[in-house]
Amino acid sequence: MSVYVYAITKESHPLRLDGLEGVGKVPAEPRVVRAGSVCAVVSETPEELSVSRDDLQGHFGVVEGLWTEGPVLPLGFGFLAPDEDGVSALLEQRAEEFSQRIDELTGRAEYNLKGIQDEDAVLAAVLRDNPRARELNERTRAGEGVYEDRLALGELVAQEVQNRQEALAGEVLSALRPLAAAEKVAPPSQQYFVNASFLIDDERSEKFTEACRELAERYGEGVELRLRGPLPPYSFV
Repeated sequence: MSVYVYAITKESHPLRLDGLEGVGKVPAEPRVVRAGSVCAVVSETPEELSVSRDDLQGHFGVVEGLWTEGPVLPLGFGFLAPDEDGVSALLEQRAEEFSQRIDELTGRAEYNLKGIQDEDAVLAAVLRDNPRARELNERTRAGEGVYEDRLALGELVAQEVQNRQEALAGEVLSALRPLAAAEKVAPPSQQYFVNASFLIDDERSEKFTEACRELAERYGEGVELRLRGPLPPYSFV
């Protein structure tokens, strides 16, 4: 039977698994596969594994339970191996690499920041600051604009919104980047103008969260910054 893999740790990790419940409708019981200086925490793979709330909670619950006790390499949801022998072979083959990466992540945590800009606020700012957009909007609302005017207005507003969001994302990243040991930035989406994960040293965590609060206060109600953390360093494994 295949095994589900949650995380890789050093052999010196406390590995207290009591009370941790893994994936599956009937939560699987985590156990340890050892291979020299490193080990992995695994469980039996349930017959039905899906991206359900229960299975996600089972995965992240085990990883975070381990992480609170010591550094780990957290695996993403759904990582399977054919059997324990396959896990052991991989641990033995890459023990030095895994051990080195665990050392690099020790004393560090991941923080994820998502930025949302109020759509009405940014549109109002574009119309206030861009004379051409304001002119086209007034003509369209008065029923005087032709199809080409409406098309030009849409293109102009879309470009202005994109430019403003890129500039805002650049400001946020520039302000936080000096406090981070590493970063992973996702492409901007329709929902988030910035979506970035930062690897933060424990001694800098308070300063980092304070910097995020100051940014949120500076931008006011039109911009929302959502910070999650500290988290296991999923984005940096």
